[in-house]
Amino acid sequence: MLRRQIPLFITFLSGILLIVQYYIYPLNFIGKNLAGWFQAITAFAYVLAAISLFAVNGKKIRDKAPGWIYNAVLLLSLTGTLYVGLFIDVLGFGYPGYQPIDEGTYFDWMFQYIYNPLSATMFSLTAFFIASASYRAFKARSVESTLLLGSAFLVMIFRVPLGEAIWGAVMPASWDITVFIEDVIMGGFNNAGQRAIQIASAIGLISVSLKIILGVERSYLGGE
Repeated sequence: MLRRQIPLFITFLSGILLIVQYYIYPLNFIGKNLAGWFQAITAFAYVLAAISLFAVNGKKIRDKAPGWIYNAVLLLSLTGTLYVGLFIDVLGFGYPGYQPIDEGTYFDWMFQYIYNPLSATMFSLTAFFIASASYRAFKARSVESTLLLGSAFLVMIFRVPLGEAIWGAVMPASWDITVFIEDVIMGGFNNAGQRAIQIASAIGLISVSLKIILGVERSYLGGE
């Protein structure tokens, strides 16, 4: 019984204190202290996540599950990055406060020439996936879908140098379509939609937070 009641009480007390300290100035120290606790808990959570990662992927490697080689690459990359970042002093820097992750170290080299190119590659692939999904999804079946298709076409084509060059070669210089895209589509319709989504997300976040603080939502305890 206490295994469920104590976490509920801690959640309720922490949530109420964090809300109250925003409105009562003398209680601001509560938020600062809890922020320190949050960082400590986050550090332990990273350790647990790493243990879970090794357990799950290690089992797949041991069982030779389909695609186990990718699990092995993941664990080797994680282990190698941790080792290089924490223990290897490549250049022998001796100044006070030196860290193995400073500029010029192996860790910095891995970040600049391995992680960054891989991130750029994944981002580029995501752009192609978005373009492919847009091609399949944008069908002019109704007035609304036709407006969406037209707006998406204008934004995707004329916000890149190729589209601007084509427009500049065909239309007079006084007819700048980028102004229409920036001011009307992106600054008007897009901003209005983004704000509506943000307001709805904020309301949903408040609702879920209150349910957790008041103990209505207990899924984080497991089994409920």
